[in-house]
Amino acid sequence: MASDLERAVAKMLCVGFDGTKPPEEFLTLLRRGASGIILFARNLGPPPEMARLCAQLKDAVDRPLLTSIDHEGGHVVRTRDGFTTIPAMREIGKTGDVTRARDIGRTMGRELRAVNIDLNFAPVMDVDTNPANPVIGDRSFGADPDLVARMGVALIEGLQSQGVAACAKHFPGHGDTYQDSHIDLPTLPHDLARLRKIELPPFEAAIKANVASIMTAHVIFRAIDAEYPATMSQRVLDGLLRKEFGFDGVIISDDLEMKAIADHYGVANAIVRGANAGVDLFLVCHTIEQQNLAIDSLVKAVKSGDVKRERIEEAGRRIDTLMARFCKPPT
Repeated sequence: MASDLERAVAKMLCVGFDGTKPPEEFLTLLRRGASGIILFARNLGPPPEMARLCAQLKDAVDRPLLTSIDHEGGHVVRTRDGFTTIPAMREIGKTGDVTRARDIGRTMGRELRAVNIDLNFAPVMDVDTNPANPVIGDRSFGADPDLVARMGVALIEGLQSQGVAACAKHFPGHGDTYQDSHIDLPTLPHDLARLRKIELPPFEAAIKANVASIMTAHVIFRAIDAEYPATMSQRVLDGLLRKEFGFDGVIISDDLEMKAIADHYGVANAIVRGANAGVDLFLVCHTIEQQNLAIDSLVKAVKSGDVKRERIEEAGRRIDTLMARFCKPPT
């Protein structure tokens, strides 16, 4: 049986698995205390099967369980037939129609809620200023920060009106990188004045719109912290996002198994630094070994004093607040 500390630490994980049926070792991981599950196309069938899977996962533990998915629209969707086809955000951005963006958010939320999804990792609030960016592109509403802010806020409002939490990503901005953080560690060289003019305004707008969560970028922002990517940077997360912008929702890391983190820092190091930086919920999306390593590393760090127990409890309270608002019993 997991200890109280182990459960408190595991609560900071959102985890994924292969296949349409969770293996027993994954269910054991959930029983260690993981608070969230992220689903991919590899897990999903049509809507009735998806609803049943989410219900089965929620019923497998004796506590609320947060079910999540990437359902951005365009080419970043995990669902099968039976859902409304959502265009890429760039196409929505071209219309400048905030009512349409809000309606799309409502459609997303209504359909995801119907299959027992609690959290959608959308919208992308990155500003698409770099045509050579290999990973953002048409996932963004466009190259104008004001447009991205207006359209993104509308989608957040629509999504959350249906009882599904939104997640503004990737803070503080992945739109002008030349590398994809899935395969490399990007660096953004812009000064702080540029970041405040272009990259940051959409996230400030999302915070004012009461977005439930914000996802970090595995990107180094030299003007703020030249040593660590945002996911591991106390200056970026605690300093800028918490203290300056006043965000009190859940800070979620992008997947720690992406190469920007896994190849340069390792999951064990990243989760400890990330927790101290201010991340509340860590995505570890693929392998049971890395998921268990993440929990074990953070437990060890708390026992050694490298991470304060108060930081773990603070993260847990924020997760509880989000779950109380959006995590629903299965239907």
